[in-house]
Amino acid sequence: MTASDEILFSVEDGIATVTLNRPERKNALSVGVQNRFTELWPDIDADRSIRVVILTSTDCGVFCAGMDLKEAAEIRARENVDVISKIKDVFQTRMRRVKAPIIAAMTGSFTAGGMLLAINSDLRVGLRGSRCAITEAKVGRGTPWVMPLLSMLPQPLVMELVTVGEWFPVERMYDLGFLNYVEDTPDAVRARARKLAETVRDNAPLSVQAAKASVVAGMSMGCDAALENANRIFMEVYSSQDAIEGPKAFAEKRKPNWQGR
Repeated sequence: MTASDEILFSVEDGIATVTLNRPERKNALSVGVQNRFTELWPDIDADRSIRVVILTSTDCGVFCAGMDLKEAAEIRARENVDVISKIKDVFQTRMRRVKAPIIAAMTGSFTAGGMLLAINSDLRVGLRGSRCAITEAKVGRGTPWVMPLLSMLPQPLVMELVTVGEWFPVERMYDLGFLNYVEDTPDAVRARARKLAETVRDNAPLSVQAAKASVVAGMSMGCDAALENANRIFMEVYSSQDAIEGPKAFAEKRKPNWQGR
């Protein structure tokens, strides 16, 4: 199976769907999968028809089991190098800069690299009864990619996740605000993600992109710097044709015809 088979990609009606397709390995992240992700993110940005992205996986009870540790062990034994030397963007930092919002439709449990994908997404839908964890401390790996989580969850909980490494019920993460919705079945998770995606798609694209960019950047700034940066980002929105079209459509009681310019 090639990396293109292990990550399915499609675009329909302005919604891109990226699907992890390694159910036989609990959707673990192989080197090929990681590098395919790295190729996809700029391709998504280059396609102006894409307004929103759904990230999901083939059903197997696990959204993503994290790094493929079996492959990592094989690479170490065969080449005496760490698996990260084979990965172009180890922590998927490019994913965080995708212009369109990314909705994680997590149809099973997620851990380690699966949690990384969840953190790097913008909206999250989980499966009731599933679990999540950051287990790197149990297998001798690292968690520098966890730092954005400090802007999403209380510090004591983050500390427990990274040092204890035990599983948390997804319902607890929902109660703490990390997940936007929890649904009862995988199909319901996907349906909720699709509904969110359709709503985002139909909103003014420049406003959506600027909102995401300012919020993501603001996570790394103090309040004053974040406000200044958001004002700069939104200047393009205020000077756009869409800024005229929105109020005009409202006054005329019709659906806006967004141009993205």
